[in-house]
Amino acid sequence: MNKALVVDDEKLIVKGIKFSLEQDGYEVDVAYDGSEALKMAREKEYDIVLLDVMLPEMDGMEVCQAIREFSEMPIIMLTAKGTDMDKILGLEYGADDYITKPFNILEVKARIKAIIRRNSKKAKAAQKNDRIIEVSDLKLDLDSRRVFEKDKELNLTAKEFDILELLTQNPNKVYSREQLLSIVWGSKLHEAGDVRTVDVHVRRLREKIEPNPSEPKYIHTKWGVGYYFKE
Repeated sequence: MNKALVVDDEKLIVKGIKFSLEQDGYEVDVAYDGSEALKMAREKEYDIVLLDVMLPEMDGMEVCQAIREFSEMPIIMLTAKGTDMDKILGLEYGADDYITKPFNILEVKARIKAIIRRNSKKAKAAQKNDRIIEVSDLKLDLDSRRVFEKDKELNLTAKEFDILELLTQNPNKVYSREQLLSIVWGSKLHEAGDVRTVDVHVRRLREKIEPNPSEPKYIHTKWGVGYYFKE
């Protein structure tokens, strides 16, 4: 359910917008002055904020600017002023859109849907990018579990990928052989052979991803401790 905050000191306008949005399945909160609106925006992340420019306590421009200091939640400014300068000022303060009064509620809802849809696409794109790690010429796609060096795909085993994924997601953090066994293999250290298993996998991994395995660029050894990935 999308969450909306409607802010206007004209209670009839607030009531009308609230009713119309609730009919479309929105969860709607309301505020009648700038201070109250800012307090509510700090306490909850909204999918859309409809913010009147002329408000008591703090005006809409001030509220918009204050919200932008801690959130990118979409904001549509509502105002009776229709000059180009007012619109430019609203957008410069961080508003996503600008609608002048009197407005058609169908237009308002269409603008809201367009902004929410656009933000949803941005969020999905950002989430997808979070699943790709790029360091120098090395690229890991965590979803497909594929690794590339420049445009060449590297053929890693499942355990080699697991080690590389763990180290790249925690750059400069040193993992002991015991920790790697526990995290990657899910086992505790029982005998010396287990430690050598980690060393063998790291050596083979280096042979596949390092330009010069004898002088590692990515996976380094902290002598007497373990391994780490250098950013």
